[in-house]
Amino acid sequence: MTALRAPYAPAADVRRPGPFVVLEGISGVGKSTLARLLAKRLGATAIHTLTAPHTDWSDTTNRELRPLPQFAFYLSGLLHVSDVVQQHLGTGPVVADRYASSVMACHAAVNRVDMDQVRELIAPFLPYLVAPDATFYLIGSDNSLKERMGTKTDVKQDDTDLFDVPGRVARLRENFQSVAETDPSRVMLPTDGRSPDDLADIVVKHLEGRRA
Repeated sequence: MTALRAPYAPAADVRRPGPFVVLEGISGVGKSTLARLLAKRLGATAIHTLTAPHTDWSDTTNRELRPLPQFAFYLSGLLHVSDVVQQHLGTGPVVADRYASSVMACHAAVNRVDMDQVRELIAPFLPYLVAPDATFYLIGSDNSLKERMGTKTDVKQDDTDLFDVPGRVARLRENFQSVAETDPSRVMLPTDGRSPDDLADIVVKHLEGRRA
């Protein structure tokens, strides 16, 4: 890819006082709870992809846009999130609830698009994104997902579609596995039988091991 030039070049890299950690996985697997715990434990800024203003438009986008403009919307949100992450990394650690892997895996699953086609679409923009120090892929069984979904207070259409749309969970699992296989920052993190505090301990221990 030809290097992007101003004004399209990414923000200049900053010295990181702490790590950039990403949490990925299917809705209901426990990403948001873990992100809050890690933000406290690490003294980090917690960021959810998408951030404002995109998050306010996502329901309308999913309902009214066809697959390609829908993908462009989420891609623009991802690029914006990367800028926000870069800004906060100058002052301390950042924990992101979803990032590039979710944009690819979820779009492909919802629109029944082949992952290779999604990779081809997003590839020119990947150099713009701030690279995570570690991406934890949370993995939970269908039963645990259903239990957690029953306790969620911010249920959205994507959440209800998880088990209402035939094959949705299976496609998401396959897509996240596919993305993880090519992600150099990946750490696979099974969640069944582990409390949020247990998971936070594992993440913090992994990050401490990287610094040692």
